[in-house]
Amino acid sequence: QVQLVESGGGLVQAGGSLRLSCAASGRTFSSYTMGWFRQAPGKEREFVAAISWSGGSTTYADSVKGRFTISRDNAKNTAYLQMNSLKPEDTAVYYCAAREGFVDTTERRYKNWGQGTQVTVSS
Repeated sequence: QVQLVESGGGLVQAGGSLRLSCAASGRTFSSYTMGWFRQAPGKEREFVAAISWSGGSTTYADSVKGRFTISRDNAKNTAYLQMNSLKPEDTAVYYCAAREGFVDTTERRYKNWGQGTQVTVSS
């Protein structure tokens, strides 16, 4: 098991930027694929981005491609989500998640989850 704690959420104006962090503890962080998901009010949780254990492979939801960047620092046991050109529709609770295996966009394949951090984008 790996324990995950997100931080970096907040309130930002449309067009602004935020960087989310996901700090991991427990089992070897570098062996996990890391993902970011989000859940807007009244909607189901959806995939945002994922990165392989080495950082060599990434994938993004179409809605964030070109605006968000996922990265990781295995020496710091931390994954990041840099969010630029934010839009009001990006407002959601953002969750980081970890899985043992390849990069995947499917929520149920991630077994370890953080508690979430709120991102609110005002228009």
